[in-house]
Amino acid sequence: MNPPVTPTSTSGSGRSSVIDSLRGCAITSVKIHKEQLKKKITFPEYLRLAVKEAIQANDVDAPAVVQLYEGAHAEGAEPPESPLVVFVNSKSGGRHGPELKLRLQELMGEEQVFDLSIVKPHVFVELGLGCLEKFASRGDRCAKEIREKLRIVVAGGDGTVGWILGCLGELNKQDRLPIPPTGIIPLGTGNDLSRSFGWGGSFPFNWRAAIKRTLGKIASGPVVQLDSWHVLISTPSGEELNIPYSLKATEETPLDPELEVDAELPEKVSCYQGVYYNYFSIGMDAQVAYGFHTLRNEKPHLAQGPISNKLIYSGYSCTQGWFFTPCSSDPGLRSLKNILRIYAKKVNSSKWEQVPVPSSVRSIVALNLPSYGSGRNPWGHLKPQYLEKRGFVEAQADDGILEVFGFKEGWHASMVMVELINAKHITQASAIRFELRGGEWNQAYMQMDGEPWKQPINNNFSTFVEIKRVAHHSVMVKGE
Repeated sequence: MNPPVTPTSTSGSGRSSVIDSLRGCAITSVKIHKEQLKKKITFPEYLRLAVKEAIQANDVDAPAVVQLYEGAHAEGAEPPESPLVVFVNSKSGGRHGPELKLRLQELMGEEQVFDLSIVKPHVFVELGLGCLEKFASRGDRCAKEIREKLRIVVAGGDGTVGWILGCLGELNKQDRLPIPPTGIIPLGTGNDLSRSFGWGGSFPFNWRAAIKRTLGKIASGPVVQLDSWHVLISTPSGEELNIPYSLKATEETPLDPELEVDAELPEKVSCYQGVYYNYFSIGMDAQVAYGFHTLRNEKPHLAQGPISNKLIYSGYSCTQGWFFTPCSSDPGLRSLKNILRIYAKKVNSSKWEQVPVPSSVRSIVALNLPSYGSGRNPWGHLKPQYLEKRGFVEAQADDGILEVFGFKEGWHASMVMVELINAKHITQASAIRFELRGGEWNQAYMQMDGEPWKQPINNNFSTFVEIKRVAHHSVMVKGE
């Protein structure tokens, strides 16, 4: 395996989905024979069936699994050169999700392609990988090599990729190494994680041919590292919260004791924890994303692909008042300064300090990668003089630093998104705490890697969001 290297930001991150799709057509001129690829990535049949049986029985020691081990492993099956397992979000990519699943099953063992609506990634981590590890512990050389060489393919959007990376990250806590590197087939709307690691910004027009080359590249591409960020939400108990897959309810968890809470705390709090890989945001951009996701769930026929999705996003941006409502007119649309405090550990500092919230900002983003909103870089490519003046450092994907910036009204965000200007720089930080209290607001909108939710906020007690870097890096496969 090649040593990890740091991914570099791409100057062409703002390319349209159409150009990405055409590029996908061009690169498939290098043909990969179907049978050659299948041999390279497919498990022996007894291991495919053993993994399937373990997941269905919810037990790696199920009789059918034991029988497969005893009856087949002794035949001395050879492991594939570059074994892959694929997760497909059939709800992503408009009509392409189900078709892609069938195509992938043609190119490898059917049992190596998992529909996320049926098999969740944490189930595969526990039982699928657990089955390989069980066989390996009993002396099965083939299972041992597959577990060591295995790579994961995620066919979905940013939220799906983050969900699976989070489940794989649990292997670190359990000391079940190595962590399988992850490659991406972009099926989402923004696909910023995919763009950042060279897998493109959209699903190619000639996808049936392109998918072979993509699998071949994931099987043999270099490995890079990615920072991941732990999010703890502590909110007064009693409010119902419809959280995304990337967050899980947890026992009451204390905030960092190094930063005292300058407010009365409720008797009981509800806590949620999760991990993100690209961005966490509060405000208008999350509200627009929430509106889109709600519509997609209620009327999936309207969201048939990246172009229609972006038209719907644009419509929500206008109807939510981001463009046409002054910050002072409606309490529900006013600056985040009215409800938010920011505390941060800045670059080269181990101490918490309060960071001013600009009065005009209506959306705040804590960004890890140089790709946001379908490949834009709102932080910008900053000159050395400016970096030195502000006490900033050049942004990297594995530097343990988040870039925190804001958008004003929709016109400002539009200028940022076409890269005519940069976003409003707020700080760079190795840890962040957001404190929200309602005032005239009773809810705020938040999102992590494209997965939005509506966050109730209280007039009497604060809601806290604390973000810190996860100790272990995630592992990605780099494309172009």
